[in-house]
Amino acid sequence: MRLVLNLLWALVGGGLVTALEYLLAGVLLCLTVVGIPFGLQCFKLAGLALFPFGKDVDDGRPRRLVSLPFNLLWLAFAGVWICLTHLGLALASAVTIIGLPFALQHVKLALLALWPFGVEVRAAR
Repeated sequence: MRLVLNLLWALVGGGLVTALEYLLAGVLLCLTVVGIPFGLQCFKLAGLALFPFGKDVDDGRPRRLVSLPFNLLWLAFAGVWICLTHLGLALASAVTIIGLPFALQHVKLALLALWPFGVEVRAAR
Protein backbone atom coordinates (compact mmCIF):
# COMPACT_ATOMS: atom_id res chain seq x y z
CA MET A 1 0.00 0.00 0.00
CA ARG A 2 2.91 2.35 0.75
CA LEU A 3 4.22 1.87 -2.78
CA VAL A 4 0.88 2.83 -4.31
CA LEU A 5 0.53 5.87 -2.04
CA ASN A 6 4.10 6.99 -2.76
CA LEU A 7 3.57 6.68 -6.52
CA LEU A 8 0.30 8.61 -6.35
CA TRP A 9 1.98 11.19 -4.13
CA ALA A 10 4.85 11.65 -6.59
CA LEU A 11 2.57 12.05 -9.58
CA VAL A 12 -0.56 13.73 -8.20
CA GLY A 13 0.22 14.98 -4.69
CA GLY A 14 3.07 17.27 -5.68
CA GLY A 15 5.86 15.05 -4.40
CA LEU A 16 7.99 15.07 -7.52
CA VAL A 17 7.80 18.84 -7.94
CA THR A 18 8.60 19.62 -4.31
CA ALA A 19 11.45 17.08 -4.26
CA LEU A 20 12.98 18.65 -7.37
CA GLU A 21 12.67 22.10 -5.79
CA TYR A 22 14.42 20.91 -2.62
CA LEU A 23 17.15 19.23 -4.70
CA LEU A 24 17.76 22.38 -6.73
CA ALA A 25 17.89 24.52 -3.58
CA GLY A 26 20.25 22.01 -1.95
CA VAL A 27 22.63 22.04 -4.90
CA LEU A 28 22.66 25.84 -5.01
CA LEU A 29 23.26 26.09 -1.27
CA CYS A 30 26.09 23.55 -1.42
CA LEU A 31 27.96 25.75 -3.89
CA THR A 32 29.01 27.93 -0.97
CA VAL A 33 30.85 26.74 2.12
CA VAL A 34 28.44 28.57 4.44
CA GLY A 35 25.41 27.03 2.74
CA ILE A 36 26.50 23.37 2.94
CA PRO A 37 24.67 22.57 6.23
CA PHE A 38 21.51 24.15 4.83
CA GLY A 39 21.89 22.32 1.54
CA LEU A 40 22.14 19.02 3.38
CA GLN A 41 18.84 19.78 5.11
CA CYS A 42 17.30 20.47 1.71
CA PHE A 43 18.44 17.02 0.57
CA LYS A 44 16.83 15.49 3.67
CA LEU A 45 13.59 17.32 2.88
CA ALA A 46 13.81 16.22 -0.76
CA GLY A 47 14.01 12.57 0.21
CA LEU A 48 10.99 12.89 2.45
CA ALA A 49 9.10 14.95 -0.12
CA LEU A 50 9.60 12.32 -2.81
CA PHE A 51 8.46 9.26 -0.83
CA PRO A 52 6.86 10.32 2.49
CA PHE A 53 4.65 7.30 3.12
CA GLY A 54 6.33 4.75 5.36
CA LYS A 55 8.71 7.28 6.92
CA ASP A 56 8.63 8.81 10.39
CA VAL A 57 10.29 11.93 11.68
CA ASP A 58 12.38 11.39 14.84
CA ASP A 59 12.70 14.60 16.80
CA GLY A 60 16.06 14.79 18.56
CA ARG A 61 15.83 18.34 19.95
CA PRO A 62 16.77 17.55 23.55
CA ARG A 63 20.04 15.89 22.53
CA ARG A 64 20.92 18.26 19.69
CA LEU A 65 21.12 21.74 21.21
CA VAL A 66 24.14 22.49 19.02
CA SER A 67 21.80 22.79 16.04
CA LEU A 68 19.80 25.63 17.65
CA PRO A 69 21.60 28.50 15.83
CA PHE A 70 21.24 26.73 12.48
CA ASN A 71 17.54 26.11 13.12
CA LEU A 72 17.00 29.76 14.02
CA LEU A 73 18.71 30.91 10.81
CA TRP A 74 16.71 28.38 8.79
CA LEU A 75 13.47 29.49 10.43
CA ALA A 76 14.16 33.17 9.81
CA PHE A 77 15.15 32.89 6.16
CA ALA A 78 13.36 29.83 4.74
CA GLY A 79 11.43 27.77 7.25
CA VAL A 80 8.37 29.96 7.62
CA TRP A 81 7.85 30.27 3.86
CA ILE A 82 8.34 26.58 3.19
CA CYS A 83 5.98 25.72 6.04
CA LEU A 84 3.29 28.06 4.70
CA THR A 85 3.65 26.51 1.24
CA HIS A 86 3.16 23.00 2.59
CA LEU A 87 0.22 24.11 4.73
CA GLY A 88 -1.41 25.68 1.67
CA LEU A 89 -0.90 22.46 -0.28
CA ALA A 90 -2.30 20.51 2.69
CA LEU A 91 -5.44 22.63 2.67
CA ALA A 92 -5.83 22.15 -1.07
CA SER A 93 -5.37 18.40 -0.71
CA ALA A 94 -7.81 18.16 2.20
CA VAL A 95 -10.70 19.45 0.10
CA THR A 96 -11.50 15.90 -0.99
CA ILE A 97 -11.60 12.77 1.12
CA ILE A 98 -9.16 11.07 -1.25
CA GLY A 99 -6.63 13.85 -0.67
CA LEU A 100 -6.57 13.53 3.14
CA PRO A 101 -3.53 11.20 3.25
CA PHE A 102 -1.67 13.69 1.06
CA ALA A 103 -2.70 16.55 3.33
CA LEU A 104 -1.27 14.70 6.34
CA GLN A 105 2.04 14.24 4.53
CA HIS A 106 2.17 17.95 3.68
CA VAL A 107 1.61 18.75 7.36
CA LYS A 108 4.49 16.38 8.26
CA LEU A 109 6.70 18.19 5.74
CA ALA A 110 5.56 21.59 7.02
CA LEU A 111 6.60 20.74 10.57
CA LEU A 112 9.97 19.43 9.41
CA ALA A 113 10.47 22.52 7.26
CA LEU A 114 10.23 24.74 10.33
CA TRP A 115 12.98 23.04 12.35
CA PRO A 116 15.02 20.54 10.25
CA PHE A 117 18.37 20.44 12.07
CA GLY A 118 18.68 17.66 14.62
CA VAL A 119 15.70 15.77 13.21
CA GLU A 120 16.13 12.37 11.57
CA VAL A 121 13.89 10.76 8.97
CA ARG A 122 13.54 7.01 9.52
CA ALA A 123 11.59 4.15 8.06
CA ALA A 124 8.31 3.55 9.88
CA ARG A 125 8.12 0.53 12.11
